[in-house]
Amino acid sequence: MAVQNKTYTLVKCRAVADIEKISENINITIDDNGRIKSIGSEIEGDEIDCRNYVVIPGLINAHTHSAMIALRGYYDDAELQEWLRKMWEFERSMSKDLMRISSEIAIIEMLSSGTTGFVDMYFNPEQLKELSNIYKIRVQAGYTFLDNLYDPYLIDKLQRELKPEGYFQPIINVHSIYATSKETLELANQLSKELGERIHIHVSETRREIYEVKKKTGMFPVEYLNSLNMLDRMQLVHLGWVASWEIDLIREKNAIVTNCPTSAMKLATAGFFPFKEMLNSGITVTLGTDGPASNNSLDMFREMKNAILLYRHSYWSTSVKAIDAFRSATYEGYKLLKVKGGKIREGYVADLVLLDAKRLYPLFKDRLISHIVYTATGDMVKAVIVNGNMRTKDEILERLPKLIERLHRLLNA
Repeated sequence: MAVQNKTYTLVKCRAVADIEKISENINITIDDNGRIKSIGSEIEGDEIDCRNYVVIPGLINAHTHSAMIALRGYYDDAELQEWLRKMWEFERSMSKDLMRISSEIAIIEMLSSGTTGFVDMYFNPEQLKELSNIYKIRVQAGYTFLDNLYDPYLIDKLQRELKPEGYFQPIINVHSIYATSKETLELANQLSKELGERIHIHVSETRREIYEVKKKTGMFPVEYLNSLNMLDRMQLVHLGWVASWEIDLIREKNAIVTNCPTSAMKLATAGFFPFKEMLNSGITVTLGTDGPASNNSLDMFREMKNAILLYRHSYWSTSVKAIDAFRSATYEGYKLLKVKGGKIREGYVADLVLLDAKRLYPLFKDRLISHIVYTATGDMVKAVIVNGNMRTKDEILERLPKLIERLHRLLNA
């Protein structure tokens, strides 16, 4: 069923849903440039029977650490700071071979569960560049500023050598304020200005972080980043302990934010992302799983559900709806990547997910978004299209058993 580099039509799709519209029994024609050519009754090129599928835009995992597949299940029952110490101990001696095999497994997991692009923070962006073009998945990644593991001037040098290619775009990763000095932050800021690359950073994840940054700088974390004139080029991840005036700063500077609800719960960070307040401020709100060691799943369907549940549990309110999580995982994710996608419209990139319609029951038009957010999991994905390249789940998973065998060999070496 693999299709690439040709015009074809998904015929009689059972349903087609994005954040603006739901259609039934409709065709989608995809051109040989990987864009949606028409939606309606037209048929062009090869015909693919879509009557048993629900079609949605591709999902963007806006924050993960793909190479931490090797650390999945490792020291799981600890709070963030203790957990981080154990992760960093392991990572100091982690081989490039182990990073690559882990990232490759993560890419297969993400693709097969409907993720068509992701943003990665780790230490192997050149490997991710290669893998992104092998697997045809959109990836943004970069070298990571983390003072206790790497010399910041080495990271600066390596990042300057990292170039875009095909499905890969470089970004600048800064682990956090607490894991980097002011000098490192200023170095990353200068690098961002020179290269025109976004800064991707963990911010305001725990109460301890807030206290430590406030004690050291006299400011809360987002305020501090703003004082360094960095905020207008940033993607801020977590924000479980963010103040209302910091939300105003984020809006004023047009920064983008990323919610990672599952890892917040697993690592007992106690705060919760102010989803509704961010939406009401007009801020671009994206969604991420965090890494396979802190989640431990890379399934964006589960993440959509958890984003809603955590907010409602914390706020005693149902003001955040299923459509809000769906928007964060699709359209807002594509805004983050600066790709015209996340909607099923003519001229948009053909990044699509085909779900098994028979498992989304009872299948009524007015229940479909709820089914996608609250009922669906990555197991229901039958095929994925990225830039017009279509693969079935079985085709995506073909290499996985051998890769897992190799992962075990490397971990046992």
